[in-house]
Amino acid sequence: MLAAGLDWSIFLQPSFDQSGNYLTFLLTGLKWTIYLSVTAWVIAFVFGSFVGLLRTLPNSLCVALAAAYVELFRNIPLLVQLFIWYFVFPEIIPVLGTWFKQSVNPLLQQFIAATLCLGFFTSARIAEQVRSGIEAIPKGQRLAGLALGFTLLQTYNLVILPVAYRIIIPTLTSEFLNVVKNSAVASTIGLIELSRQSQQLGEFTSHWYESFIAVTLLYGAINLTVMVLSRYLERFSRLSGYIGGRH
Repeated sequence: MLAAGLDWSIFLQPSFDQSGNYLTFLLTGLKWTIYLSVTAWVIAFVFGSFVGLLRTLPNSLCVALAAAYVELFRNIPLLVQLFIWYFVFPEIIPVLGTWFKQSVNPLLQQFIAATLCLGFFTSARIAEQVRSGIEAIPKGQRLAGLALGFTLLQTYNLVILPVAYRIIIPTLTSEFLNVVKNSAVASTIGLIELSRQSQQLGEFTSHWYESFIAVTLLYGAINLTVMVLSRYLERFSRLSGYIGGRH
């Protein structure tokens, strides 16, 4: 099946690893990309929300520690962090590191290292977005919550954070898409995510154009799905008087 000089029938041929054809070979990479992106995003969202909240507390020590966390993970290049998680930490952690290297499946080792790297790297960016969302809310709302007898924790949970998260939905969407794109760096430690599968397909078949066009379309399908879901979420949760809200 030729089109514009491209042979798309390559995807129906048996893959070099005998796992099926090259279409299922690429879809296996897509599966690992989705697993990695979603798991890393959960870590990033949880830690980023906590650190972002700390940066807005009326406590200078909490603010300083949170700022140090953000600067640490935001300013070290992602690839360097990935190598530290995968090569360095297992060597310097006495018991856990030895168990990790000897007892954990190599594929799972790569997945865990990539997930932690992407999760904590992205959490620093989300922390800043959560902080910005909280600071965009008038201070009178916090004071009103405290005046009603809420504790500071209750004020954040019931008054501030529900509004802040609505405000930053567009930026959180962008960060998730960044996680999907950044997941490609996991190929440098051998994880069989989408970009690595496309590279191997090109190397074993010499059909580089077909390989990279297919992987581009798959990345595009992920991004389009996320964007559509994000738009529905924005419409459902928008608040009057805030960014994206009805007036």
